[in-house]
Amino acid sequence: MNLHQGMTGLETKFCRLGEAVQVTDGTVIEGYGSLFGKCDQGGDIVAPGAYATSLKTLMNKGHAVKMLWQHDPTQPIGVWDEVREDDKGLYVKGRLLTDVVKGREAAALIEAGAIDGLSIGYRTKKAQKNAKGQRLLTELELWEVSLVTFPMLPDARVDAKGDTHEVDALRELADVINDARLSLARDSRAPF
Repeated sequence: MNLHQGMTGLETKFCRLGEAVQVTDGTVIEGYGSLFGKCDQGGDIVAPGAYATSLKTLMNKGHAVKMLWQHDPTQPIGVWDEVREDDKGLYVKGRLLTDVVKGREAAALIEAGAIDGLSIGYRTKKAQKNAKGQRLLTELELWEVSLVTFPMLPDARVDAKGDTHEVDALRELADVINDARLSLARDSRAPF
């Protein structure tokens, strides 16, 4: 299911920064942009190896996966120095560029715990429905990994800092927003 599909046909998939996310020196960030075998709120499951062809093609062409702010192609905020698949999912490590205003803002928001999500921008190359009606994504053309406010994969969470009641309320709000997005996505007349 496509939560967002713009005029270019680019799809997005959200994932919270995992427990292994680290931000060092205020600029280096690492974590997972996607987790294998986990069903997200859109009913999609990414299969191991789904990114392999895309990553190889990018490397052969000398291109890189972009680091964007909230999927906005006019707001690159850093560079991914390492993007690879491992047994857990799509691992990313890169640097926020603090010479860019949004890069400084992103670093501050991550360190404060206000932003804890990553989202991939991709095109589906191969997918199939399983017996439960979920879409198993077996080959994806990866374009970008963004830092985002609302992730779609609730199993990959970062430990919250601060008042847990406030954090729980924000998570509930995120769930309501994601449910609304799913309802709109199901309506084929929704203008995305």
